Amino acid sequence: LVEGQGGFCGCFDSGGQGLGHSRGHGAWGGKAEDKEWVPVTKLGWLVEDMKIKSLEEIYLFSLPIKESEIIDFFLGSSLKDEVLKIMPIQKQTRARQCNRFKAFVFIGDYNGHVGPSVKSSKEVGTAICGAIILAKLSIISVRHGY
Repeated sequence: LVEGQGGFCGCFDSGGQGLGHSRGHGAWGGKAEDKEWVPVTKLGWLVEDMKIKSLEEIYLFSLPIKESEIIDFFLGSSLKDEVLKIMPIQKQTRARQCNRFKAFVFIGDYNGHVGPSVKSSKEVGTAICGAIILAKLSIISVRHGY
């Protein structure tokens, strides 16, 4: 045994950097708290600097929305989401069946903006959260009275 390591090769030592190292508290494992939005796209910077005043300006020039926080900035608390269906799906591999969940989500404010989405994941909560983000990215404007 090597001194200072808790195994025959040190791979499963809790403090080492081998195969069994702990995940720590990175971007995924921390507390769920509201963080300040830091834009990463040019459209995000324009929205944060108040150069773009509404979603209709984005739709007018057919700009792709890559950040869900842009939708939160404009529509914010008026958005309501509805989980339409959660469907278990299975994929047969050579070794076993892989179980996953598919979530169908519809999001919108009751003022002409709607967005549908579908997301599949190994866990139900992850599928729903991912589907809500995808629904925000695919939100479109609906004209009233046509």
